[in-house]
Amino acid sequence: MQKKIFLHFISLCAVLLMLTTSLPAQDKMDHKTKDEMKQSEKAARVLQEIMGAPDRQIPQDILDRAECVAVFPSVIQAGLIVGGRGGRGVASCRTAGGWSAPAFFTLGGGSVGLQIGAQSTDFIMLFMNQNGLNSLLSDKFEVGADASVAAGPVGRKASASTDAKLNAEILSYSRSKGLFAGLELKGVVIKPDKDDMRDVYGTGVTAKAVLQENKVTAPASVRAFPEALAHYSTRRP
Repeated sequence: MQKKIFLHFISLCAVLLMLTTSLPAQDKMDHKTKDEMKQSEKAARVLQEIMGAPDRQIPQDILDRAECVAVFPSVIQAGLIVGGRGGRGVASCRTAGGWSAPAFFTLGGGSVGLQIGAQSTDFIMLFMNQNGLNSLLSDKFEVGADASVAAGPVGRKASASTDAKLNAEILSYSRSKGLFAGLELKGVVIKPDKDDMRDVYGTGVTAKAVLQENKVTAPASVRAFPEALAHYSTRRP
């Protein structure tokens, strides 16, 4: 009996030792990806809100055609004569198993004109074909220059009826002051956010490895955005 109690005590100590050595590592990982988790959750919320607005939502047939979707929540546009934009976002692409793990990007760009003040805008981009996807997977690209863009149609019954929209590599949308609309977003530069990618997947992991080659598994903490996409569109490539 004493031997069994002793063995049970040893087993309990071993379990406690495993927990005390693994918890700090888990806490460190959770802390490391906390910011990226928030980005994915924000992107999911923007998608949910636009798809929950029947009169201004992305038409289902348009979303189902998209090869990739990127959302840049709360992009700051500010300026005094010379203006600029800056923000971070999340993208996911279709794979044979559903939507890919999220990849993280930055958005930046400038404009010149009479403007004073600042505002926060949500941007949604649908990459409609292989050329659009190739742009997203590059080191960086300029919307409207390296990839053609058109304002996305809105509303449950709307569709990409014009040649410009049918042939565009990217369809773009925005939300400012609560209003969703199609927006021909040009002149902004999009590139992978190397810091966010490193925090989530480790050093050297590229957007292509995440979005197209399906070489990594996303931590549960950052899956909110691809899970939201899976709720609204289930088409396989």
